[in-house]
Parts: sequence; C-alpha cells; structure tokens
Amino acid sequence: MARRRSVNFIREVGVDPRYGSESIQKLINVVMWRGKKNAARHIVYEALELISKKAGGAEKALDLFDKAVEQVTPVVEVRPRRVGGSVYQIPREVGSRRARSLAYRWLIANAAERSDKTMGLRLGHELLDASEGRGGAVKKKIDVHKMAESNRAFSHYSW
Repeated sequence: MARRRSVNFIREVGVDPRYGSESIQKLINVVMWRGKKNAARHIVYEALELISKKAGGAEKALDLFDKAVEQVTPVVEVRPRRVGGSVYQIPREVGSRRARSLAYRWLIANAAERSDKTMGLRLGHELLDASEGRGGAVKKKIDVHKMAESNRAFSHYSW
C-alpha cells in the first residue's frame, strides 16, 4: 500500500512576462528564495541576457536554454530499497516532471558553486557550459547514470 497519496491536481505555473515561456517561469520559481520573486527574475533574466549576447538573439537564447536543460535532464536514477535487511540501490526510470525538476536543481546548485561575480552571471555560464555538454550539472547527470548502470544487477528488485 502506498504511503503517499498520488497527485491528482497539477498546478499551472504560468508563463514569464518577458519571454512567454513556461520553462523559464519554472526556473524563476526554483531560483526564488524566501519569496523574493523579483530578485529571482533579475537573476534568470541576467543569465538569459548573457546567453543571448553569446548566441546572437533572444530566440537563439531560448533554444540554447532548452538545449542546456535537455543536456542536464536525467533518464534514470537510483532509489534505495530495503530487501531482507540490506539496502540496495535500484535503478529506476525518472518521470518527466521529476527529471525536469532535478535538472533545474542541479543547474542552480552548480551555478552557485562557480566563482563569477553575480548569481546571474554564474547561472548564465553554467547554462552555456551545459548546452555544450560540459559543466558541473552535466557531470552530475553522468554520475547518476553511471551509478544506475553499475547497480543494474539489482534492477530485478524493482517491483
């Protein structure tokens, strides 16, 4: 029997005012800290301005942003499962909503570890690196996939 109820209602996030994109609005919501949405918007828009300068336009910046998020989005992850007194790491497929959520989280966490001057510049550089297939967030995805591959022998425990 499931310990948690399934979610029947999924809340609409809306679109951001500048680009009209739902994914950018979701990133703003994830960046937001202590309810300061204007500060989060400033950070994300500063990152997107940096990307648009490198890419050469707002439309290309959105394409680069989508490519970066897609590069970081995981396909499989490991989940712990207790079987007979020992805990096994069992590889499982990741749902699309959780995968996107993990991608945003990893991008922000690895951007925060960078040494640029502002968080907007850090996030912009992390997005640029992720779109090219390098950076801390892409490394995290590769590590998660390697962990799932190495624990593939325990996949028969996922029922």
